[in-house]
Formats: sequence, structure tokens, C-alpha cells
Amino acid sequence: MAFYAHSTQRSDRSDWQALAEHLAAVGAIASEKAAIIDAREMAEVAGLLHDLGKYSEDFQRRITGDAVRVDHATRGAMLAVERYKHIGMLLAYGIAGHHAGLANGCESGERTALSDRLKGVGLPPLKDDWRREITLPEQITPPKLVLQKDRAMFQLSFFARMLFSCLVDADYLDTESFYDRVALPGQSNDRSASRELASPSLKSLRERLDAYLSGFDADSQVNRVRAEILVHTRKAAAHAPGLFSLTVPTGGGKTLASLAFALDHAIAHGLRRVIFVIPFTSIVEQNAAVFRTALGDLGEAAVLEHHSAFVAAQLPRSDAERYQAKEKLRLAMENWDAPIIVTTAVQFFESLFAARPSQCRKLHNIAGSVVILDEAQTLPLKLLRPAVAAIDELARNYRSSIVLCTATQPALNAPEFRGGFAKDQVRELAPNPPELFRKLDRVRVGHVGTLDDDELAVQLRALDQVLCIVNNRRHARAVYQALADLPGARHLTTLMCAKHRSQVLAEVRARLKAGEPCRLVSTSLIEAGVDISLPTVYRAEAGLDSVAQAAGRCNRNGERPADQSEVRVFATAHGDWAPPPELRQFAQAAQEVMRQPQFRVDPLSPSAIEAYFRLLYWQKGDQELDAANLLGLCAESRIESLPLETLAAKFRMIDTVQMPVIVPFDDHARRDIESLRFAEKSGGLARKLQPYLVQLPRNGFDALRKAGAVQPVAPEKWGEQFMELVNMDIYSSEFGIWWEEPTFMNSANTII
Repeated sequence: MAFYAHSTQRSDRSDWQALAEHLAAVGAIASEKAAIIDAREMAEVAGLLHDLGKYSEDFQRRITGDAVRVDHATRGAMLAVERYKHIGMLLAYGIAGHHAGLANGCESGERTALSDRLKGVGLPPLKDDWRREITLPEQITPPKLVLQKDRAMFQLSFFARMLFSCLVDADYLDTESFYDRVALPGQSNDRSASRELASPSLKSLRERLDAYLSGFDADSQVNRVRAEILVHTRKAAAHAPGLFSLTVPTGGGKTLASLAFALDHAIAHGLRRVIFVIPFTSIVEQNAAVFRTALGDLGEAAVLEHHSAFVAAQLPRSDAERYQAKEKLRLAMENWDAPIIVTTAVQFFESLFAARPSQCRKLHNIAGSVVILDEAQTLPLKLLRPAVAAIDELARNYRSSIVLCTATQPALNAPEFRGGFAKDQVRELAPNPPELFRKLDRVRVGHVGTLDDDELAVQLRALDQVLCIVNNRRHARAVYQALADLPGARHLTTLMCAKHRSQVLAEVRARLKAGEPCRLVSTSLIEAGVDISLPTVYRAEAGLDSVAQAAGRCNRNGERPADQSEVRVFATAHGDWAPPPELRQFAQAAQEVMRQPQFRVDPLSPSAIEAYFRLLYWQKGDQELDAANLLGLCAESRIESLPLETLAAKFRMIDTVQMPVIVPFDDHARRDIESLRFAEKSGGLARKLQPYLVQLPRNGFDALRKAGAVQPVAPEKWGEQFMELVNMDIYSSEFGIWWEEPTFMNSANTII
């Protein structure tokens, strides 16, 4: 009998995809994707085996329309282990999970454990035709990973996800190519190659950047320092790939200096792309816009923003077949095949530990890249050890260069941080950071005591141009309302979509440039790289790194003397605005450092910041720096019991599940939402809609859903991947999404 992988509406089967053709194509594409991780042979075998279970009468009945449920992924996993032993086990995780996701080796979670699936209970008989149609190598040579004794299982779990990434990307691309050929006969079969040909080269991007940078004048002290940083950083691009730091004061031109280094370094060492990892969605759009402007006519084609993921609802085990064939094309899955990616830390790090195909698809494209970790100090302490282990692994075994880019460099080589980097492992790109901080000394920092809301409002109202940063959304809203009657009062929150925040910031910059009154109230979202400069900044008590970042929004370009540019730290007297325990601990550590005599004059110096982080690491200890014990779980496992699903479930940078809601904020958003109702594939539209997303805590989202204010777009086609705010009465030009309902309001009382 003939065996098929994918079917169409034609009953004569003349345009169906032969199973052997699909397996060979996926094997070839996966092998190409895995070249960068030195695993071509393993990836090809994974591709050849991933749909082996389709060589069964039950599956061939199903593909013709019979209502029979078939597990077609397990057979290939079983054969991989039988034939290739331990190496085969690493293949088996990805083969068995290529539809529903990676499972644990021995312990069942949402997915059945791999060990149970490998028993083969209830599987349909496998036809021997596969032996005639595909050829497997007798042995497989594994990649030469540099394994560390205490991290070997963590490293193997990392490799299993990388291999899985190559497989699911290849499977997606070949399935997409098949259905495109059916729709458009004669279309090229090599979809991935055509996409890469359409992207501009890194050399052409560097040419555009050089032309843009040549137009800058060193017409001020700040700009002269920025130019010095740029030149010195670019000279360091010849260094061998690995770990770097770029320690530059806020406003020192890190964004363009890091882009220039990344392009120079990638070209010098044959790396493939540049990935900018930014802490908050609030500045992804800003940085992407800066890059597009700097890259001129190639900017639009070169830069991919990927900050807020559209995640399909988790399917139960019995529904895993929904992920096969044409259904998988309906998932909004990115594979990061652009030359410059701008993404968030949540998206980047949670993907490195992920288990779902839609999240893992992009991983192999991180290998062989320059990764700029902007505002590196914002990595959550509860996950710091596993996050640092992942950074180290990318540099150690996946030909990636990582740049820790910040004004407040975390002390990741301090003795208080066990499992961090060796003393000389991280190379500094900036010229003499302490001297840079002296040259770019632009503010004075002081604590002004405890202020209740009325006292704070009085002080803010007395100033024409001022920024006030607080620790949660409800406090920000309350402070703004106390100023709303004044000219130039503005409010920023992550309850606004990115497009809305960009409009507010554009208004603020225009008022500042014109010398008009401007009183801006924001959550901490404004601290991470937002290019804005005010003469006075109020900051609710927080960690010293947050205070330093707030200071970066004060006198940013050296417009006035430092003694006329104040950062005023204050404690809040209102019980509802008290910071949560962890943030309170950060604030207490900051106060302890600021009280030390050697740091009183300059509490934001590199040495003060190092002392602050060392104090935090000592207070936290090893256990709290890996609160979910992820490294411990890996250390206790074996190759057949890797905790892949558990790692994905427990590596959560944000404690509460965030649900993306599309806001029909303008005509562009409304048009793209309408297009979703008719489109067959969502990838391009999902990219266009990202600037219109608001991420809501699950309980706040559920409250809106229950009230009918949020509804799915074309659920018959996309399920609940795309949720739209249909009640725009609760979207305010001042506050974004805001609903006077207890459940929703409680969910808004969170950081940023």
C-alpha cells in the first residue's frame, strides 16, 4: 500500500504528500538547521524517524478521514532508543514530543512520561515498508559538547531542546511548503532558503549603520564620551566569541554601540544574527525603531520584533493529534530567521527552558548568534543561577557571544554567587568604566524621607518638569490622578499597548523639547532604556540598580549642571503601596550600601553597584537564587530521566501567568484583526499585532472574559490564540485597560 504524510481534498490522492518524501525532507532540513550545533547526523535521523508511526494502517485510515485517534510519534522514539541507545534517548525526547511537546523522562506531568510511552502500549502495528523507503545509519556520532561534571545533565537537557528545535522547525517548514505547493503549484520547495535569501546580509547592514553613524557630531561632552565608547567597543569586535560585558552609564550610547559591536563581531567570526534581549515590552518597539532608522532602507526587512507571544491553549494528551498536518500551520510560531531580532527577556529565557514546539522552534537560531542582554541586571534573582547556566552554555557549546550590557552590572563573578562566571571569563568592552562614570556624572541622588500621597502630590505639583516612578500600577494611577488637572500631566503603564505608550512618550518628548510643562508618572517600565530626559526624578524606594536606572532619565544628555539635576528617593506612607517582600529587601540593601561612607558621594558608581549585588547574593544564598531547584533537578537526573517538562513549567520569570489581549487601538489594529478572520496562516498578522497587545495577569484576564469584554477572534479557526478587547469602554487614553471591578483591580496591584 502507499503511505502518505499529509492529505488534501483530492480523493484520487494525486497531490498528497508521500510519507517517505516528508521524512526525507524533514531530515534534510533538520540536518541543515543543526549544522551550527554540530549535530547534523542526529537531526537528520530525528527527521527520518519523527513520523515513523504513520507507517500503520490505522494512521492511513485516519488521513483519509476515518475518526480514529493514532499516536504516530512514539514508534520513532522507540526505534531511536532501540538502535542508538543513549544517543537515541536524546533523540527520543524530541521525536515523541514533536506535536504536543517535550515530556519528562520518568515522571508524568501534563504529558505522559517518555519511559511510559517507550513501552509501546496500545500502538498500532508498524508496517515493514518503512525499511524499504527510508535508510538509517548504523551508528551516530554525537557532537563534541564540553561537559562540566556538576552540570552535565543540565547541558544534555539543553542539547535535547536544541535538537528538538531543529526537528520541529524542519517539520513545520516542510508541512508549510507542501500546503503552499498545493495552493500554488510550481512554488519552490525550499521555503527556508527563500526566506534567508530575502533577508539583507550582515555586511550590508553594517554599511548602512556606518553611513548613519558618520552623521553624528561630537558637539558636547556627553556626545564625545559616546563617540569614545563606540570606537573602543568596535575595536574589541576582533576578540574570540564568548562572554562580554558592556558597562556604560545610562545615556552613554549603549544601544548603537552594542549594535555596531555585534555586527562587526558577527561578520568577523561567521556568526549568523544579532539578538537584542530587552527586559520589558515597553522598549522593544523603541529599540526596534532606533535600529530600523540606523539601518536605513534595509531596516524594515532586517529587524524582527518578537516580544509578546500568542500561545495556543494547552491541549490535553488525548488531543495531541490536533498539532499535526495543517493544524500546526495555524499556530503563531516564530523561528527567528531574521538577521536582527528584538525580543524580551521573558520570551528569550523562557524559550531556552521551554517544552512546547511553538516556543522551542526558534532555539537553534540562537546558536551562532551575538546576543545582547540589555539591562542584564533585571534578571530575576529567583532564577539567576539557571539563567546564568544557560548563558554560559550558549557561549560554551553553541558558538554564541553574549554581551551583558548595562550601567548596573550584576556581580556574576563575585564569590557570593556560586556557579557564576570565572574572574576573567567575561571581557569588558567599554573603556575604563569607572572613568566613564566620572565623565558622565550628571545627577545628584538623595533620600527625601517618607511621603504620604498628599505630600508627594504637593512636591510634584511645585515642579514644571518632573518624572515620578512608583512600584505598582494602582499607585501610579493614584499619583497621576492627583496631577491630572495640571498641564502636561501624563501617565505610563503596561496596561497600555506598546503603540499607545509610544504615542504618550512622543508627546512627552515634544513638550520637553519645547520647554513646556511636563509631569510624567510611570511604573518602572520607563527605567529600562527609555530615551527621555527630565530635570528632576522622584523614585519610590527600590533596589540600587532601579535607582540608577531611574537616574538615567534625569539630565540624560547633560543639558544642565549635575547639582541642578536631582533624583529624590522616597518611602511611601500608604500601606497599599508598600512594596512586596522581595522588592523591600532590594530597597533595604540599597539603603545599606548608600549609608556606607565610601559610597555616600556617588552611590551609583560601579563599585557601589558591585557592593549592592554582592550583598543581595549573600543575603539570598544559593537556594533562593535557584528557587525552583532547577539545577538540582538536573543534577539528580540521568539521560533517561531528564526533567524537560518540569524545567519548562518551573522556569517562570513572571510568577503569574500573563495572557495577551489585542487592543483595537487604531485603524491598523482593527484592519489586521479583521484580516485574521479570513487568513489561513497567522504568522505575518501576529507580528503586525504585537504592538497592540496588553499582557494581563490570569485573574484579571478571566474577570474580563467572564464579563464578555474579551473574546476570541475567529475561534473556529484559531481557537483562543487571539483574544480581542471588544469593550473599548474600559480602555482609557489615560490608563489603558482599566475596569473598576475588585478582581481586576487586585490584579493591577502588581509590579510595573
